[in-house]
Amino acid sequence: MAARASAATMTEERELVITRIFDAPRSLVFKVWTAPEHLARWWGPQGFTTLSCAMDLRPGGAWFRRMRSPHGSLHTKRGIYREIVAPERLVFTYADEDEDGELGPETLVTVTFEEHGAKTRLTLRQSGFETVTARDGHYGGWTSCMERFAEYLATL
Repeated sequence: MAARASAATMTEERELVITRIFDAPRSLVFKVWTAPEHLARWWGPQGFTTLSCAMDLRPGGAWFRRMRSPHGSLHTKRGIYREIVAPERLVFTYADEDEDGELGPETLVTVTFEEHGAKTRLTLRQSGFETVTARDGHYGGWTSCMERFAEYLATL
């Protein structure tokens, strides 16, 4: 199942929007975003390995991911689910955790899943960045992550 090229916009200085169409039904795309056994196989930029993945998929439930970069550095991300409307939308907070367990600035991520014929239009909106540099750094990470997602989705 292939995906079309993504479209991204930086709407305002502190918001990132990425839209991509995946050649898979919405129910499958949503499932692969919300089941830890699937998510652990595609989460993170190209070359990263997910070491740990936990999800309490309910409003108020926490999520956690720890990854290793190709150079060996550890990266920990975590947040809280705010809204889950299966198979239409996920809303969750997103923050980096440093090696001392301190959380960095929190952003808000909204992922929508729209039927597009037999395909799915996924739109990821991340807002609340403190700087344009932080926003742009996430653009690279999410774009690479979406490539991994498309590759994994094609195997199902």
